[in-house]
Amino acid sequence: MKWLKALKKPFMTTLTLLIICGIIYPVFMTVLSGVLFKDKANGSLVYADGEAVGATYVGQDFTDPRFMKCRPSAYNYNTYTDEQKQNGEYAGLSSGSNNYAPSNPALIERVEQDINEFLQANPAVKREDLPADIVTASGSGLDPHISPKAAEIQIKAISENTGLSEEEVKAIVANNTTDKAFGIFGEKVVNVLGVNLDIAKAVGMVSEIEK
Repeated sequence: MKWLKALKKPFMTTLTLLIICGIIYPVFMTVLSGVLFKDKANGSLVYADGEAVGATYVGQDFTDPRFMKCRPSAYNYNTYTDEQKQNGEYAGLSSGSNNYAPSNPALIERVEQDINEFLQANPAVKREDLPADIVTASGSGLDPHISPKAAEIQIKAISENTGLSEEEVKAIVANNTTDKAFGIFGEKVVNVLGVNLDIAKAVGMVSEIEK
């Protein structure tokens, strides 16, 4: 029948593109990325004593005073207490920001609270010395990095809480600092998870780290 013949070509075209674009290409790219970029393709996981404890490019919420603090997160880095879940504060695993305007009272209240908490944890730091990134959330809410300045002002408190010398903590921070790409693109940043894992190893909490 003519109508069957008319449908044959578009049907075969659709089927061919489905197989190529929906099966062959994704499988090929998955296999290729797994071979060429095995670590990144598997999520850039970080291990401590053989156990996965995080990912290089996903931030975490650290509350232990011995560890370095990340930026604020609109999603608490996807970590919530049972109480927060019961109160309806848990929105499920997600990323993003609240996108508040600078004049929004909720933003002002949140920033003031974070400033006060940070200063309480770092009494040697003055309010005017706080870099913007330590009290502002990232667009994803999962940023694993902070600026070298935000790391520097935490060194004294970390040293006091861990028993490590400030020089030891500075060396750990330096080992987890990434320069600008090609010296011109982006900003110099510090990976907080990397710093905290090295601190954990230095104080004997873990014995082996695989980044």
